[in-house]
Amino acid sequence: MVVDVQNVSIKYRVGDFRNIGLKEFLAQKIKGQYDAKDFWAVDDVSFQLDKGDFLGIVGTNGAGKTTLLKAVSGVIRPAKGTVETNGQISALLALGTGFDDDMTVKENIYLRGAFLGYTEKFLNEKYPEIIEFSELQEFENYRLRQLSSGMRSRMAFSIASLIDPDILILDEVLAVGDAAFRKKSEAKMMEIIKNGTTTLFVSHSLAQVKKLANKVLWLDKGKQMAFGDAKDVCAEYEQFINTKKK
Repeated sequence: MVVDVQNVSIKYRVGDFRNIGLKEFLAQKIKGQYDAKDFWAVDDVSFQLDKGDFLGIVGTNGAGKTTLLKAVSGVIRPAKGTVETNGQISALLALGTGFDDDMTVKENIYLRGAFLGYTEKFLNEKYPEIIEFSELQEFENYRLRQLSSGMRSRMAFSIASLIDPDILILDEVLAVGDAAFRKKSEAKMMEIIKNGTTTLFVSHSLAQVKKLANKVLWLDKGKQMAFGDAKDVCAEYEQFINTKKK
């Protein structure tokens, strides 16, 4: 078992001063209007993945997809349940996460690689492939802040997918960038599947999920609606979406 998620629940404090700001918190306190509540972003979710599984996670906005990925990658700790992973994790959860705007593209590639635990020797070997795949050869000495969002996305995806992780976690990364790079990224995903990397992938594109995933997890308002064969769960989810539109 490469990923084992059992009865995971994750809560946020709605109305907490860290979310609304200290000024608003004090104002509400004075008026007697302060009322913080627990919000369960993920509620009792369980699934298991073996080596080479490609999990597509689907659900409407606010379903808890990104929050769940953060728990699997170790960014946040569940309030209930357990997450066990076996192997090196490479996670691309949000554009800009783990990067420094004042450093160059090349420096950021090495920084991210070091953060993931890879040696300088390994990164020296992988760097030419990463910079070429990202199509940023002419920009390697530019500071990251000088890049467009599409260029940053290409760099981040290239690092995440080209350093041979055991577990790859991707959140909507194929939705950013031009059509040509999206096509190349999908081809890379197919290669990753063949190489046996266990992948967790959030996408609003059901066509993309159908094409890439062998397993699908459907979340709705934090709750697990279905988990299993991609074809079956996608059909259930598609029917749910079509019913909501009527």
